[in-house]
Amino acid sequence: MERIDTVVFDLGGVLVDWNPRYLYRKITQDEKAMEAFLAEVCDSAWNEKQDAGRPFAEAVAERVKSHPKHEAWIRAYFDRWEEMIASEIHGTVEILKDLKEQKRVRLLALSNWSAETFPIAFKRFPFLSWFEKILVSGEEKLIKPDPRFYKLLSERHGVKPETSVFIDDVQKNIDGASKLGFQTILFRSPEALRQKLSEMDVLLQK
Repeated sequence: MERIDTVVFDLGGVLVDWNPRYLYRKITQDEKAMEAFLAEVCDSAWNEKQDAGRPFAEAVAERVKSHPKHEAWIRAYFDRWEEMIASEIHGTVEILKDLKEQKRVRLLALSNWSAETFPIAFKRFPFLSWFEKILVSGEEKLIKPDPRFYKLLSERHGVKPETSVFIDDVQKNIDGASKLGFQTILFRSPEALRQKLSEMDVLLQK
């Protein structure tokens, strides 16, 4: 097996602790109402369309029209989006820092993220500038696990799947990468990720 020369990170859920509940728990103390809203109004499928390039203005207008009683909560999804980020995931950022300092692999990112909100995160988290390149789904109008998104990374940046490891916290995204020949790690914790990267001879132990 050829030595791994590239590590490709997902961002949300791996390096950035993002969850809309962080915002909506400030808006309401009614957990049941919040969960119903996130399951039925501004649900994950709705949000994925913004990750795939749909403008938030269009998305918000569509939902306000179909759910007028929830207008304030719907508008908050974009207007107060930054409040959905709790913090960086410190243990994973430490791994990224170690990989950067060891200079044994290329560092890239492949993220499902709205083109409108990603600049907010990029400004907030300096470690995002450590990547050679970040492909943002909202900018490319492609979204994981669409194989075209992984292939775009490979073709544009000379990434060989067989000598790359892809890290994501979503199983379907891992499966999509695996089908194209990437080695993969399903992210569960920084500690488990560090151990796995060490076993793969990607990250040197301190």
